[in-house]
Amino acid sequence: MPARALAAPSPASWRRTVLPSGVHYHRDAEGARETLETLQAAGGAGRVLSFDVANREQCREVLEQDIAAHGPWYGVVSNAGIARDGAFPALSDDDWDCVIHTNLDSFYNVIQPCIMPMIGARQGGRIITLSSVSGVMGNRGQVNYSAAKAGIIGATKALAIELAKRKITVNCIAPGLIDTGMIEMEEAAQKEAMAMIPMKRMGQAAEVAGLASYLMSDIAGYVTRQVISINGGML
Repeated sequence: MPARALAAPSPASWRRTVLPSGVHYHRDAEGARETLETLQAAGGAGRVLSFDVANREQCREVLEQDIAAHGPWYGVVSNAGIARDGAFPALSDDDWDCVIHTNLDSFYNVIQPCIMPMIGARQGGRIITLSSVSGVMGNRGQVNYSAAKAGIIGATKALAIELAKRKITVNCIAPGLIDTGMIEMEEAAQKEAMAMIPMKRMGQAAEVAGLASYLMSDIAGYVTRQVISINGGML
């Protein structure tokens, strides 16, 4: 899910809890700028950070420099994800490695440099990770993606235990089929997907953003180590 889809529908909540904010991008500079402009239009402030979440050294360098210049982050949303779908016997080494490095290694690469400064600030904090229904249930043709997203769930639960006494909450959102304008499905595949969703529709990005805003807010201070599915009751 694009970061702008999470930030744009609820700028007031982000401004209250995490701004000045760092908006990350790797390739979509225009999208990152548009997201920042949305936050600024709501009265917030922020900056754009560019790095590859699969590149550990680059992540650490950029994040440590940003923290040194602007102070510890209160909230982090780890939202990176790519898919290279295919039957398991047909997956190439690169199909496996790219998905694992981007989707799972990014948890460590992005969150780890932020933790000690967050702890040192003694202000608590919020960490949100994005998994998927594939990480909860598994999905045909997505062994690599399902493995990475299931790993995110396990890492989220473990980190939540470590940070609970520091008043830093760590939670995971597991979206189902979300209409971000990027999904292309053949009619037969869409019919099959709808049959699995009791609400008979795709979710909207604003609905995921609303959940993320809640988890970032002060009122969610007692919610941690949770995997929250937002999938229309998917069976």
